[in-house]
Amino acid sequence: MTKANESKLPESSKLISAFGEDQYHQVVIDGLIRRISMEKNVEVRTIWRNMYGGYGRVVSEAKKYLRNVDEQAVFPDLVVVVTDANCKGYNRRSKDISIDKNTIPPVVCAIPDPHVERWLLLDGAAFKKVYGKGYKAIEKKCERGFYKKILSDAYIETEADPTIAGIEHANRLVSEMDLNRAARSDVSLKRFLDDLRREFQGDH
Repeated sequence: MTKANESKLPESSKLISAFGEDQYHQVVIDGLIRRISMEKNVEVRTIWRNMYGGYGRVVSEAKKYLRNVDEQAVFPDLVVVVTDANCKGYNRRSKDISIDKNTIPPVVCAIPDPHVERWLLLDGAAFKKVYGKGYKAIEKKCERGFYKKILSDAYIETEADPTIAGIEHANRLVSEMDLNRAARSDVSLKRFLDDLRREFQGDH
């Protein structure tokens, strides 16, 4: 983003209500929302309504919220629902969620396939910048915790600054990622970014 763009006043603003499974979901999705909002010159405020409990809780809480959204003190402009595909694939998981995306407010689903930690490993250059060295190329795996372990091992092996928590490195990775390059490597990330851009673009 150019300095000229950074100095421009936001052309619009959005209040986002978000639902996710854990802290990694919050950090990664917050970072991506921030990146796209800056790209589209939209000011955003994200309120996380759920950050724990796994897939079942995320979906049930999101559906309950949408049923009663008219009763909220502040009506959101957008709802973001985050749940890992867990190797069921993007399309099946999206169908399982069974949330009408044509509601008001609109709903955008982020469905990392298989897990959100994989998104953090899509840009080797960003990884090297944050950790100081790269990592070995890896195949797509379905095992729960596989990508989280890779990130944890990298954190240890690269002798990352011990005063910076691993979750903060995740935040830095999102900030440094070349999103277009990463999206070309992962259709689930591309779908989320495309949907988010579409919603932000609608205000212009």
